[in-house]
Amino acid sequence: MTRSSPITTRFDGSSTAEQVIAGVDLCGLRAVVTGASSGLGAETARVLAAAGADVTLAVRDGAAGTRVADRIAVPAGGPRPAVAVVDLADPDSVARFAARWHGPLHLLINNAGVVTAGLERTGQGWELQFATNHLGHFGLAYSLHGALARGAADRGCARIVAVSSTAHMRAPIDFGDIHFRYRAYDPQLAYAQSKTANALFAVEASRQWAGERIVANAVNPGGIRTGLQRNFTRRQRESLDAAEAAGVFAYKTVAQGAATTVVAAVAPEFEATGGHYLDDCREAYTVSDDADLSGHSHGVKQWALDPDTARRLWSVSCAMLGL
Repeated sequence: MTRSSPITTRFDGSSTAEQVIAGVDLCGLRAVVTGASSGLGAETARVLAAAGADVTLAVRDGAAGTRVADRIAVPAGGPRPAVAVVDLADPDSVARFAARWHGPLHLLINNAGVVTAGLERTGQGWELQFATNHLGHFGLAYSLHGALARGAADRGCARIVAVSSTAHMRAPIDFGDIHFRYRAYDPQLAYAQSKTANALFAVEASRQWAGERIVANAVNPGGIRTGLQRNFTRRQRESLDAAEAAGVFAYKTVAQGAATTVVAAVAPEFEATGGHYLDDCREAYTVSDDADLSGHSHGVKQWALDPDTARRLWSVSCAMLGL
């Protein structure tokens, strides 16, 4: 949960990932970045590797991941990122990735995400955005828990970063119909629900694993033009354009968008505290659940930090995945 005095850093919304990582030595640290074949994930992986981290690009498209690994210029003697294929919408693929992992893991960046234009389902019948954005990352973190615990014992703490979004303000978790089996499908609400789930995961993971010094925090990268938006509906695009025109938010560069992820990953202010939602490189202020989204491009709704809801979602997620 957020505290009465939000955690701040010396960085802000204009900072870049390179500025955040400057002077940080990550030699010996092992990191996994999902969705690292483009956009925010690729930039996050690049700066972590440049700081000396041993980075694994966990991607659905192995060829695209290899191209990113080839482009990442690591200073003399630094490790080249590894590439591993994982489909977050497929629990068996996630399990195979985790089974192949050996040794400690110090940093897990749950960055990957999908946006659909219409209703799509997995083989299990799950709504695709929730299945990929939340359940896939939940299963990955759960399966890598032992590796994260070893990473924490190795370096004093291990961190998980869950990439959420301002979109979480549009919808809480509808436990009565998570997968839209009964209500009319709205891709915006489905995406919003998955982003709320990302924030709630950070709350409960930090509680569950506090004794092992594993902390999880959620981040809002801000508005960035990336490949994630290729499936936006016309209504979604018009909504963003109107918000930008009204001055509610301004688009960031990919380098600026990745900065908040890197703050959660390496900043000392978040080394031993989890369950927070970061925005513009610092802990976000909390807004009421009935706040109008059109008036807020920053902040986090109470429903995304509620500990009881977080515990319930954890239990439901375990049941869905058979964990």
